[in-house]
Amino acid sequence: MEWRLHTEFPYDLEGAWNALLDEAITNVPFLRHEYLAAWWETRGGGEWPQAQLALITAHEDDYLVGVAPLFFVPEHQGRPALLFLGSIEISDYLDFIVRLADLGRFVDGLWPFLTQALPFAWQALDLYNLIETSPTLSVLTTWSTEQHVPLRTERLQPSPYVPLPGDWEAYLASLDKKQRHEIRRKLRRAEGHTSMVCWYCAQDNVEAEVEAFLDLMAQDEEKAAFLTPLMRQTLRRVALAAAARGYLQLAFMEIGNAKAAAYLNFDYRDRIYVYNTGFDRHFNELSPGWVLLSYLLQWANQHGRKEFDFMRGDEAYKYRFGAINRYVVRATLLRQPQPVAASRADSPAILE
Repeated sequence: MEWRLHTEFPYDLEGAWNALLDEAITNVPFLRHEYLAAWWETRGGGEWPQAQLALITAHEDDYLVGVAPLFFVPEHQGRPALLFLGSIEISDYLDFIVRLADLGRFVDGLWPFLTQALPFAWQALDLYNLIETSPTLSVLTTWSTEQHVPLRTERLQPSPYVPLPGDWEAYLASLDKKQRHEIRRKLRRAEGHTSMVCWYCAQDNVEAEVEAFLDLMAQDEEKAAFLTPLMRQTLRRVALAAAARGYLQLAFMEIGNAKAAAYLNFDYRDRIYVYNTGFDRHFNELSPGWVLLSYLLQWANQHGRKEFDFMRGDEAYKYRFGAINRYVVRATLLRQPQPVAASRADSPAILE
């Protein structure tokens, strides 16, 4: 393999990158070229102001074989480290971008390149938000034992998801009886309200709809603090990039003429990824969030989606809608300290 270090984001690789991702061990929206480009432009919405790009690509005969989408930070938990682009807050799943058949030799070649060719004095390769089923974890475990490189793995957060049967009634039947009754009751109450209740997915005027979503999101006090101008810019870019490539699902529930709830999801490869939400608290008595979520689950079943992924976080409502846990994992590889040449004072005495 030919290895290349990119210290500027490789915008020219979008086609080859996304084509490789289509066949990669982990294919999620957070690894798409346009998503990580948007993330890098604002350093994750300001999360990493000191970040320096250390993106590695591997090639054979000018074909892209693998991508290690990394960046360097001079200080991360007490040491200089390399992390995945997208780390940590706003990208739920991350990984190397490589086919399963190439993963072993990709890892074999990556470590020497990182230790010998990078101009950064890094001490740890700190990989956040790997899905626990990723082949990367098993390959790294075997490789680290063989190469005597210290590896630490840590379970981080649950990422609950709902396997979808493809039928709304079958989905409801899989739920606890009390929860099934509650969903139906809240749907009836909303649909019988004196004001017209409807929901839709934004198709036109998407930029304005994204702004409306962000405004709705900011009605929550914690989310308002999270939505700094730079973070708002990041989420806007991510949403518009997804819309331009056909995998944004921006859903609103309206009561009368007012937007009462919204979900910003990614509809990607037969899965719905729930990225963020916003609600108008003035409509709490109608439970607009639950109602819109119910409509989205019904739509996903009817349209052949295989999973409804709530992603990171163990909020109770996810389990009430039938979610089961999987976890994201952190894998940390520690670079061995380089041997220091003994000084003359430390050397054995030389007899003249």
